[in-house]
Amino acid sequence: MTTETNPARFGSGQAVRRLEDEKLLAGAGRYTDDVAPEGLSWLCFVRSPYPHARLASVDTSAAQGMPGVLGIFTGADLDRAGVKPMPGAAGFKRADGADCATPARRALALDRVRFVGEPVAIVVAETAAQARDAAEAVMVDYEELPMMVDIASATAEGAPLICEEGSGNIAAEMRHGSAEATAAAFAKASHVVALDVVNQRVVALTIEPRSVLAAFDPATDRITIRMSTQMPSGVRDSVCDAIGLAKEKVRVVVGDVGGGFGMKTGAYPEDIAVAYAARALRRPVKWVADRSEEFLSTSHGRDIEARAELALDAQGRILGLRIRTHANVGAYATGTGVAIQLLIGPWVQTSVYDIQTIDFHFKAVLTNTAPTGAYRGAGRPEAIYTIERLMDEAARQTGIDRIELRRRNFIGPAQMPYKNPMQQVYDTGAFESVMDQALALADWQGFDARAAESKRQGRMRGLGIATFLEWTGGNVFEERVTVAVRADGVIEVFSAVNAMGQGIATTLAQLVVDAFGVPIEQVHIVLGDTDRGDGFGSAGSRSLFTGGSAVRVGAERTIEKARELAAQELEVAAADIEYAAGVFKVAGTDLKLDLFTLAGKQAEQQIFVDSTSTVSGPTWPNGCHITEVEIDPPTGEVSVLTYASVNDVGRVVNPLIVRGQLEGGAVQGIGQALCERVVYDRETGQPLTGSLMDYAAPRADIVATMFRMEMDESTPCKNNPLGVKGVGELGTIGATPAVVNAVADALARNGLAGRTPHLDMPLTPDRVWRLMQPEA
Repeated sequence: MTTETNPARFGSGQAVRRLEDEKLLAGAGRYTDDVAPEGLSWLCFVRSPYPHARLASVDTSAAQGMPGVLGIFTGADLDRAGVKPMPGAAGFKRADGADCATPARRALALDRVRFVGEPVAIVVAETAAQARDAAEAVMVDYEELPMMVDIASATAEGAPLICEEGSGNIAAEMRHGSAEATAAAFAKASHVVALDVVNQRVVALTIEPRSVLAAFDPATDRITIRMSTQMPSGVRDSVCDAIGLAKEKVRVVVGDVGGGFGMKTGAYPEDIAVAYAARALRRPVKWVADRSEEFLSTSHGRDIEARAELALDAQGRILGLRIRTHANVGAYATGTGVAIQLLIGPWVQTSVYDIQTIDFHFKAVLTNTAPTGAYRGAGRPEAIYTIERLMDEAARQTGIDRIELRRRNFIGPAQMPYKNPMQQVYDTGAFESVMDQALALADWQGFDARAAESKRQGRMRGLGIATFLEWTGGNVFEERVTVAVRADGVIEVFSAVNAMGQGIATTLAQLVVDAFGVPIEQVHIVLGDTDRGDGFGSAGSRSLFTGGSAVRVGAERTIEKARELAAQELEVAAADIEYAAGVFKVAGTDLKLDLFTLAGKQAEQQIFVDSTSTVSGPTWPNGCHITEVEIDPPTGEVSVLTYASVNDVGRVVNPLIVRGQLEGGAVQGIGQALCERVVYDRETGQPLTGSLMDYAAPRADIVATMFRMEMDESTPCKNNPLGVKGVGELGTIGATPAVVNAVADALARNGLAGRTPHLDMPLTPDRVWRLMQPEA
């Protein structure tokens, strides 16, 4: 950590190196698996090898007598103990007005299993090896049932039902806009562009797998759960609800987290099972998922199929947008999985374009696959991919330059605040200006010369663009912080937002430096402890604009409280007290009092403020991402050569961290475009991509050159006191359509424009090669 004491160098706008990194790079991080209390026992799950089956019996007798076994529990055991199913997608409806249809999801399956990897029983033993051995001795009699793992099979006439209430295997559906008005717009259109768009299923793939350690304290009748999660309070509440405990009986503590990407939001069945076992056995119980378990049973992302149509007039102005989407939400329709596809994605579907006439129909489909949930971007990448693919196809089919087509349809700054057809209000944005900056950064005009050079080398070069916005917020705009100015010279701030590798502790510390004007070494950020305070946690890129705003407000309230205390000590009116750089001073005099000395004069040796505050709404970060690719015709291999972007994320607190978030997000987006895909075998229901031997994750070399990520701070957000906008998911959202549009451009430039509507991700070499072959 730096020893520099000049506060001005470590406040907002400064590229402060992450304070968290020194201990992590030195191997001194403290993850859940690093904690080993006395009496630790290990838990192993028995998981279903079938995609759909009736549980005829679960025989644990052979396993019970094996060495080291402390306890074995089945779904029937938990049901008898009163453990409740997890909540479904409350508030969402089917077409007939009935509630969302989904099977009851339990910590351990009861009666039926509905996807490969669903937990059936748990074995707790003194060592991890003993638990695994005993789990293999649990004999489960499965009676196979018909299954479907893809949307077409699940929605086919006469398909077997995942649950009786869900006719047609439709869990829920929503319509937005006006079908009549949109039909009228299409009827008068000069151009209609239609695309079938697939957004394939992917896994989040965090470096640290899910890890849970639950310990029961008989003296207090409390469970302490240490785990890798983004939302400690939410997990606590879910565990309490399932097991039937008061909130004060469960504490969730989070140490270092090796990545989340949305996958570690909320509770999983495994979290409830581990907590139950610890309470039942009255000793610490740990479970750390192996990589195969993560591929099988964590929430997957994306997995939608859409028919998208765009109506334009003769000048290229968009008249209407019509979309029909089926989203594969897996075997259990979770609230997150349904909301992402039926509501959150549609919020940004019209993006940066002035489109008011829409007809959207979105359906959530049940299948015998792992449930889907939040994954970096959560609905916005799917929506933006659809509209950006449409925009480029519209340019090709109308003959209008794709940059000009975007200019003609952008929402202008004079239209702000702008209400889109989903009734979402954009507070600020200068979309054309951001695009113009990105075009210059990427040297758009010089592309033809680069393409000619690629052609001389026998390769096809393409230029891709995505202009877009996204919504951030997690839909919870309140956050709580506590601020303690201590006599030992430390300002300790607790926040309920959570670190997961994104550097939020550093950014929050910079905001404390802004407010108090003290060296950053005197700031201590505390995160991840439900005994210290409740809050929504980190999801939806809300950590800075909601959590950071709460820190700003809490710090200001603390200074005001300290000002009153200083006035009492100095025997003057509070209005006469000035504050700067850790010192209170009486205006016009040499009377002064150090902030930390003042804290030492208090009975508790500190000045403490518990502050809850709100922001007035979500943020709408936006950007223009441009990439160039080369295709090798003999192999179909796609190489990403350059990547440039300009991003409006409002006021930038730490440009180093912002660029890191943009680059990391872009790598994940490029990964989906080129290589990532979860595959289930349609005949057996077995996952074929159950490990890193089969699942193609992006590597650091997926981009041939360095990213050029710049920020435009000219339109700060008006919905929070910091003026910031969320950034954590922006790169992921822009990268996928930019890369696919670049491949489509390369094909079109080489006489293959008719193939561009048929690009399906991932654009693996074999798929691209087949597209380039002469048609039969």
